[in-house]
Amino acid sequence: MQFIGILHVGQPWAAALVDSRVFPLAPVPDFWADPEGWQDKSASLVADASGAGSSMERGSVPEVPLVPASARVICVGLNYRAHAAEGSFKDQELPPYPTLFGRWTASLSVGDVPVPVPAGEAGLDWEGEVAAYIGRRVESADEATAAEAVFGYSTFNDITSRKAQKLTSQWTLGKNGDFSGPLGPLVSRDDVGDLRDGLQVRTRVNGIEAQNGNTRDMIFSVPAIISLISETFTLHPGDIIATGTPEGVGYARTPQWLLQPGDTVEVEIEKLGTLTTPVGEPSLRSRA
Repeated sequence: MQFIGILHVGQPWAAALVDSRVFPLAPVPDFWADPEGWQDKSASLVADASGAGSSMERGSVPEVPLVPASARVICVGLNYRAHAAEGSFKDQELPPYPTLFGRWTASLSVGDVPVPVPAGEAGLDWEGEVAAYIGRRVESADEATAAEAVFGYSTFNDITSRKAQKLTSQWTLGKNGDFSGPLGPLVSRDDVGDLRDGLQVRTRVNGIEAQNGNTRDMIFSVPAIISLISETFTLHPGDIIATGTPEGVGYARTPQWLLQPGDTVEVEIEKLGTLTTPVGEPSLRSRA
């Protein structure tokens, strides 16, 4: 089952996505209060022929991130072996613990919404990756319990302002540009499986392949990351773990290759689909 966020009756709603049809389910906070229950209800709704009357064409409704306002978005840096071996950290040993940093929900977006190049930046960098969504409360969990707490996954592009990121050792500023965190539709864990079995992660810029990695190359697994985080603070349904990016980012190249206005970046992940993001000034509609 796939889910997206939409603007419906004046507020963000969760909706089931089947092919090009959207089935509104509940306001986003209500959905995340019991995501597994809504997954069961949505399956019944879609299977019921009468449900077709309450569905809409996907292109007819504005989309929003399927993320509650209370969500924490925890990103993992340097989590692919080949990526850790490129760029600024190539001469360092692999970290004993995952490098974690936060995104604010205000930086999140959805597919096809333009992302602007901030003033003072030479361009933007891409980081195609898998986002994991928490579906159950997680506190001091072992890895087996943490694995069961994952509700599903989506494509994600951790679009980065490299100049801002590298001003200090703290990455927050460069990782929270306006509209710089686009997310694709959420796909249930049952339809994806275990990332340790391997999903291909590809990023294209203007149709040219820039990244081609596999989740088998992750240094830290999703259950290990969730377990570690849960030792310090409790995770709640709707929280997101952005699991890191493979090698092939733009700043590590010679010469550097950065996104400019007019460019288009695509993140294609096996079983999760393709997330497309243009570079340029967002429209007034996307600011709503």
